[in-house]
Amino acid sequence: MARPILISASILSADFARMGDEIRAVDQAGVDWIHIDVMDGHFVPNITLGPQMVRAIRPHTTKMLDVHLMIAPVDRYLEAFAEAGADLMTVHAEAGPHLHRSIQAVKALGKKAGVALNPATPAEAVDYIIDDVDVIMVMSVNPGFGGQKFIDSQLRKIEALRRRIDATGRDIGLEVDGGIGTENIAKAIAAGANVLVAGTATFKGGPDHYAANVAALREAR
Repeated sequence: MARPILISASILSADFARMGDEIRAVDQAGVDWIHIDVMDGHFVPNITLGPQMVRAIRPHTTKMLDVHLMIAPVDRYLEAFAEAGADLMTVHAEAGPHLHRSIQAVKALGKKAGVALNPATPAEAVDYIIDDVDVIMVMSVNPGFGGQKFIDSQLRKIEALRRRIDATGRDIGLEVDGGIGTENIAKAIAAGANVLVAGTATFKGGPDHYAANVAALREAR
């Protein structure tokens, strides 16, 4: 059965001084989700956004707010992001010793739960929580900064995770985050991904180009 292919626009590449306008522009350009990268300067070597940005963005779109929590510890902040308007909260398998507890905490807040795997983390890391998640995210760059080059070895991990997801019979999104553009989106989809995070590829050229950028990503598949 054909899976719908979703584009999640990473606002890490947006103009932060015009964030409301940027969100409305990519929404109108046809993206499916809005991807919000939360970094703490501890789990990853960068500091970005917090619940306040999620709250500020929420009135500007009805699209899924795809909140990627690159923070450790993570559990103590889940409620704040949920209250701010997150729809999906993705936590890293590497961010703490109690991944199952974190996933359950997200679900208890009434939100969709995702798990992210860093490039060196094997597909097997999801085996005992796959029945509890809504999304599995493959990091195709080392998390922390936008604009990095796609790591081709992650295609094998995407394939391995697709087999695991299909074996469950559940509708679990397989998301890929990092270095996605027209030159490699087809490879990621062929490997089994159905949610593609695109930052630079979505926002390059400014608002007048967003619709064409999104269309180019869809055509390149």
